Amino acid sequence: MGILNVTPDSFSDGGAYFDIAGAIDHGLALAADGADIVDVGGESTRPGALPVPTGEELARVLPVVRELACAGVLVSIDTMHAAVAQAALDAGARMVNDVSGGLADPMMAPTVAAAGVPYVAMHWRAPSREMNYHAVYEDVVAEVAAEMRRRVDELTAGGVDQGQILLDPGLGFAKQAAHNWTLMAHLDELRGLGFPVLVGASRKSFIGAVLGDGDAGATPPAARDAASAAISALAAAAGAYCVRVHDVPASLDAVRVAAAWDTSRGRVTG
Repeated sequence: MGILNVTPDSFSDGGAYFDIAGAIDHGLALAADGADIVDVGGESTRPGALPVPTGEELARVLPVVRELACAGVLVSIDTMHAAVAQAALDAGARMVNDVSGGLADPMMAPTVAAAGVPYVAMHWRAPSREMNYHAVYEDVVAEVAAEMRRRVDELTAGGVDQGQILLDPGLGFAKQAAHNWTLMAHLDELRGLGFPVLVGASRKSFIGAVLGDGDAGATPPAARDAASAAISALAAAAGAYCVRVHDVPASLDAVRVAAAWDTSRGRVTG
């Protein structure tokens, strides 16, 4: 899944694709580079980000979604708002990626259920402006798994087909660096919930902290792509269904290497 932020304040690219024409070109480039899905978002979810009015979010994403879909790109709409999801689906998107897992908008579940499209439900505890206050866990793997299980139960009660649900552990959302690494090391337990797992680690600050010897600000986001590709390889080897990334070629190579390694290991031990 290639990331396309149509925002002026993304943590990772600083609004490089806020211009509609530039965003469309970049979306096409992501697909040409090998992205199976292009995830279009019009609202930054970086720590401390403020909400965007629905009208503004729609103005940002709809022209991009429409053009990419017309070009044959499989588009996912990255939104917490049912109205935006519905409009994007009407414009040609074929998937919804909701960082709130349906918690931000009670209309999201019925909207996705009626559309019958794949739905990524991320682990989420609070809006971006306050999520860091909720990064408190006794056992992060057990708690995230339990909270995601409850989300699935509530989504399916709202009509969402279980077969259309993917789960995202929400790396960086209401989690400190150690929480993120622990979740990465225990993806098998999250996969044990019985749903495909999407991993979104690309360029996040917990990677920067490792590269900067503990200082998340020492390594800028764009310099974290090689390390992000390493995480893509680890996630693929752990059985993740999808990785959500900025640099598609590097992660595509990493996933191919992980697949070859896993296949060869099976030949030796099988």
